[in-house]
Amino acid sequence: MDRYYGFDLGDAESAVSCLNKNDAGVPRIITVGEAGSFVTAYARLRNGALVIGEAACYNPEAVERKIRFKSRFLRDPDSRRDVKSFAAGVLGELYMSGDLVKGEDCCFYVGCPAGWDKTARERYRGLFEEAGYPPVRIISESRAALVSACQSKHFQVGYDILSKPVLVVDVGSSTTDFAYIMGGKEVDMQTAGEVALGGGIMDEVLLSCALNASVRGERIREIFEQSPPWKSYCEFAARKLKEKYFADEEYWKENKCMQSVIISYEKPIRLQLVMDAKTADHILYDGIPQLEGRSFKDVFMHSLKQVRERIQGDLPELLFLTGGVSKLPAIREWCREAFPEAVVITGTEPEFSVSRGLAWSGRIDEELRQFRAEIQDLVGSSTVERIVANHIDELYHSTVDMLVKPILENAAMPVFDRWRDGEIERLSDINAEMEKEIEKYLHTEEVQEMLIKPITQWLKPVSYELEEMTMPICIRHGVPYRALSLSSFLSISDLEIKVDAKDVFAVEELTWMIDTIISILIGLLCGGSGVALISGGISGVIAGAMISLMVLALGKDKMEEVVMNMVIPRPIRKLVPRGYFMSRIEKISDEVKNSFYQTLEKEKNLEITERLVGEISEQIEQCLTKMAEVVEIPLG
Repeated sequence: MDRYYGFDLGDAESAVSCLNKNDAGVPRIITVGEAGSFVTAYARLRNGALVIGEAACYNPEAVERKIRFKSRFLRDPDSRRDVKSFAAGVLGELYMSGDLVKGEDCCFYVGCPAGWDKTARERYRGLFEEAGYPPVRIISESRAALVSACQSKHFQVGYDILSKPVLVVDVGSSTTDFAYIMGGKEVDMQTAGEVALGGGIMDEVLLSCALNASVRGERIREIFEQSPPWKSYCEFAARKLKEKYFADEEYWKENKCMQSVIISYEKPIRLQLVMDAKTADHILYDGIPQLEGRSFKDVFMHSLKQVRERIQGDLPELLFLTGGVSKLPAIREWCREAFPEAVVITGTEPEFSVSRGLAWSGRIDEELRQFRAEIQDLVGSSTVERIVANHIDELYHSTVDMLVKPILENAAMPVFDRWRDGEIERLSDINAEMEKEIEKYLHTEEVQEMLIKPITQWLKPVSYELEEMTMPICIRHGVPYRALSLSSFLSISDLEIKVDAKDVFAVEELTWMIDTIISILIGLLCGGSGVALISGGISGVIAGAMISLMVLALGKDKMEEVVMNMVIPRPIRKLVPRGYFMSRIEKISDEVKNSFYQTLEKEKNLEITERLVGEISEQIEQCLTKMAEVVEIPLG
């Protein structure tokens, strides 16, 4: 794609922005009808021409005039025609101004309320397709606002924000839209996602105050009934006056904030709109019919309370306000009151944050598509397996170094004690008992925990080598390189891996690796490798007491066979000091390790090693895929 367009079609006002593929700055706001933020209105003139924006509100040649139709999209089938007509008008303006060229490689990202489901979004997208737009994708306006915050240097937030809970509050003209985002992903709060409360209600109240104060108020109400476009025009004028007042309340405390509107219907009638402190308090704090007798503050605070109660995860650390009404100081104060633990921020131009976020989303989406493809290529290649295979012997060695001594102390010594106490009749029975005890011990929680250290230490050089592959991918796509750092994923520390490796790499799913170690160690300790603990230690056992006499009578080999199969009286067994056996274990520990290494080099079981490489590689690849998802901002 060469260009990405963001179209924030609001119920009251709209904005369009554009971002070129290689632009490093902020998306450019495109003026439509000489306005960056233009009125969401269209009119058809007597000659059939279509007019949009502010001109549609007062053009005397209009035979049809429509405004505030997006808020009716879900419930009024007729609004589909209005949305399509307005969208077509905007598209025509873009072509006429040269801001959009037919046939260019571009796409449009159009916003919608977070509460719209997939069906509604697809119906909405279809309207733009019918209107002749280039490829269109519909995404949440709240999410687009968050993208804008992430990309904006003004907020100095970005990648870190994706790991924090964020509440986006989009105060529009007809609805207030809430989106709870955790780890960059929008989380269902079990609400409709929006509340029927917006700046348009304030416009209606201000207009109602003006009508009540006017001597021609009743006649103007009749005109509004007969000609809804004139009502829409007056509400638009009220909106502008309201925004003008709230933009600098201190100034207007000492000055008059008013505007005259001429209603040309049969004969001209003047309506005076006035905004002052008393009117502002009435709009915000008094009960009004539009809200069934409740005040704007009451409804807004109740909505914030409901959102707080329905958040399943952590409470937001950041509350991001967007939408034109978010400029009101009172709105920010109410948000701080409802979420005192959160930092409340808003942009300098909240009316453009969604549009810019939509344009940014287009380029981010394309970058992430390429980013995901490269990660999948890496995962699909043999790179991870090769790195793991190159280091696999180190894992064998470190694991054996960690386990041999505990095995001898916790499995071999108890077996000796049982033989010494007479529970095991013959020395020849010790091999089988030893095998059972070692296998039992190696499956204990103690050993599981013990394995964490060698595994995590082994992962360090593996992760460093893997980062040499992932870092260039991150650099190419502007992703913080530590986002795909295996070592940083395992720990918040750059130096030590302290996380429970069982949780990250599912060690409990690698029990067959422990079984492999068991089979090797059992073979060394109790089998035919020639360095079994008991058979290797027999010469030390018979060196004591009276068994030395049997050596002279039978010879060493025959004596060992006899001794191994005879039932030695318990008093004689007690003559073998426990301390001697313990010292023998200390001596044999290094011998067992060395024999294991020699066996590993000469008789390495390639099938077992391949299984181990495959399993660990799969876990690392899954980890890489999950880390890639962390840096993505879901746009759908």
